[in-house]
Amino acid sequence: MRGSGVRSRGLGLAVLSACAFGGSGVAAKPLIDLGLDPLQVVWMRVVVAALVLAPVALRYRVLPRQRPALIAGFGLLGVVGCQALYFVAIARIPVGIAILVEFLGPALLLGWIRLVQRRPVTRAAAVGVVLATGGMTCVVEIWTGLAFDALGLLYAFGAACCQVAYFVLADHGSDGDDAPEPVAVVAHGLLVGAAALTLAAHPWTMQWAELGHQAALGDRDVPAVLLVCWIGLVSTVVAYLAGVTSVRTLSPQVAAVVGVLEAVVATVLAWVLIDEHLGAAQIAGGALVLAGAFVAQTAAAAPPAAVPPASRPAVPELTR
Repeated sequence: MRGSGVRSRGLGLAVLSACAFGGSGVAAKPLIDLGLDPLQVVWMRVVVAALVLAPVALRYRVLPRQRPALIAGFGLLGVVGCQALYFVAIARIPVGIAILVEFLGPALLLGWIRLVQRRPVTRAAAVGVVLATGGMTCVVEIWTGLAFDALGLLYAFGAACCQVAYFVLADHGSDGDDAPEPVAVVAHGLLVGAAALTLAAHPWTMQWAELGHQAALGDRDVPAVLLVCWIGLVSTVVAYLAGVTSVRTLSPQVAAVVGVLEAVVATVLAWVLIDEHLGAAQIAGGALVLAGAFVAQTAAAAPPAAVPPASRPAVPELTR
């Protein structure tokens, strides 16, 4: 019963993370419409979150010396790569196409676990990925836009690869006695991400006065600063903390498939808040995504094959 309770907690955190991440697009779009560069919006998002978790980073200040590769990888790939590459991609290709390509991450993650780490993956997890990806095709109505920009697709694919890195790094070393606290990994990763984005976004050129204006969220005017706080606190701090903890509780492939709910949440919020209505195909696709997430999360982790200690590869455990 305890194991079931822990798994339910992990599932709840994964859903919370997906919902928190899913709310970022609706909040960020009005800021971009005000004239802010997409990379600068990402920079504000990460900086706000990094400042909030700075006390945590100070408390665990030895972690970067103990796990420098983990912190650098999580900050550059799990934070900067996932967020920045997606925003750059949607500047060149339709948002729906970019989301679909990015959320091929769960399928790429299964490939990483099976081919690179040589670990078995459950059939249910694979079926869940197929259902979720098929549902995502309906949600974004991929058939309505086929004019692809090669560079834009490359950016979106890069975001998908970074999404794989996020799930792998979130679980890295979690089975050891000295496993770093998820909140410490997130705090230091955000600091690394903020530093990297400062070099890329050039915030000193930002139109800071726009943050004092009202932004149009559908037919409502919302203070731009409030939107910045939302994407920084909810869509970043809450999203990353819940997401990393869920990966530790579940397994990366299961958490990744549940994370596909992010796109469904984003679509529903766009319907409610900015009057972007869902069609019948999108509703059916959302149901498929939910079904895929359910199938994957009910899968038990496949046990690794017995391997003699001398020949066992030194790789982190990614299924429990």
